[in-house]
Amino acid sequence: MTINLNKGQGISLKKAAPSLTAAFIGLGWDIKQQGTGADFDLDASIFMLGNNGKLISDQHFIFYNNLTSPDPEQAVKLMGDNRTGAGEGDDEVMIIDFRKVPENVATIVIAISIYDGEARRQSFGQVQNAYVRLVNVETKAEVLRYSLQEHFSNETALIMAEVVKEGGEWRLNAVGDGYQGGLQTLLDRYQ
Repeated sequence: MTINLNKGQGISLKKAAPSLTAAFIGLGWDIKQQGTGADFDLDASIFMLGNNGKLISDQHFIFYNNLTSPDPEQAVKLMGDNRTGAGEGDDEVMIIDFRKVPENVATIVIAISIYDGEARRQSFGQVQNAYVRLVNVETKAEVLRYSLQEHFSNETALIMAEVVKEGGEWRLNAVGDGYQGGLQTLLDRYQ
């Protein structure tokens, strides 16, 4: 049974799925009527942060040009870049193997941004049905889902969720915060 989270809520992954060792994280969205004349390209990004809330290194920023974490085990993988978001289901997907995440990683931030959103005059006000979901890789069961309810008329980047290590255990928090300035704003925040 899926646990549905609201903005600001979080839950221990051990409590939600005691046998969870690796997660498939799917992000999905639909584009409303476009009207801007330009293609809409949303991109998932992952920020692997240390205890100081900053990127451990540039290689700990996972996005369409850097699909895996720098650790030898590649504990975090982005499974490619969907440039259209067309179709049903997950638009972009990542895998996190919690057994392999390096000890110096305290937080894994999951974000979505609109590629070249300002120049194309696009925002999350033109996006609907956005969600993030966590699926147990072994059982294929959906464990958690956070469906974005807020309306963002000017924002071009969203932090959907964060996975935080607390007392040696992982917890997923539904964030749902929007930002203007696209992906660069998030990079500036975490560098």
